[in-house]
Amino acid sequence: MLGKPVAHSLSPVLHTAAYAALGLDGWTYERVEVDAAGLPGFVRGLGPEWAGLSVTMPGKRAALEFATAASPVAVAAGAANTLVPTADGWFADCTDVAGVAGALRCAGGFAGGDTGLVLGAGGTAAATVVAFASLGIRRAVLVVRDPARARETVEAAGRAGVEADVRLWAEADFGKLAADCAVLVSTVPPPAVEAHAAELAGAPCVLDVIYHPWPTPLAEAVAARGGRAATGLDMLLHQAFGQVEHFTGQVAPREAMRDALRAATGDILPLPLD
Repeated sequence: MLGKPVAHSLSPVLHTAAYAALGLDGWTYERVEVDAAGLPGFVRGLGPEWAGLSVTMPGKRAALEFATAASPVAVAAGAANTLVPTADGWFADCTDVAGVAGALRCAGGFAGGDTGLVLGAGGTAAATVVAFASLGIRRAVLVVRDPARARETVEAAGRAGVEADVRLWAEADFGKLAADCAVLVSTVPPPAVEAHAAELAGAPCVLDVIYHPWPTPLAEAVAARGGRAATGLDMLLHQAFGQVEHFTGQVAPREAMRDALRAATGDILPLPLD
């Protein structure tokens, strides 16, 4: 796992559990502090014993630029969280997209629809709009404080074939936006959402990418209405499946990985797999 900082990452829990379940004795997964500028040099210095790399912020765009080949979803998202060695160099993928889609389907109960609502426009928002395309959602409404910061997410939406509609946070009618969407994804800190949580909880499917501390005000509001919310832990789990399969060439042991993540986080969330 490359990034800066990475000490907090739970990815080693998932990968270590996967390798053990697959009987891959001697395989290790470690955190290494590397920023975007240092990523190319670090990766060039690796030997043939490396099976792959996970990449977190701030190196995801640098990982895509460094790669010699990339998956369509990584190209669409404009970032990569996975690097796999090949005969010709390094292949980049963005399993964050599958992480968002899996969290929405399995934990959020996504049942289809045309419009997705996204709060914020950072890197997670870009992966989210690409995930929307995989779910059949063709329109994304982005609510942001500064429209200029939404440019990369709007571009990602365009590459994925999703129409992007940018709204100003200060002018947004959160209740109407939630009522008109099929899914809501919040990528902003909980305090930013707290004043609007009751209105936003009206969305039929909710993903709050924040999971610590839990529950967030948005999750509490969803629960008060009798609904359920997907979380960043669900995203983390579902994105890890693709990484394990890239690195090992085997089917990810999903239950073993889920159980390990539950144990590591005090069983705070159910983390459903279907």
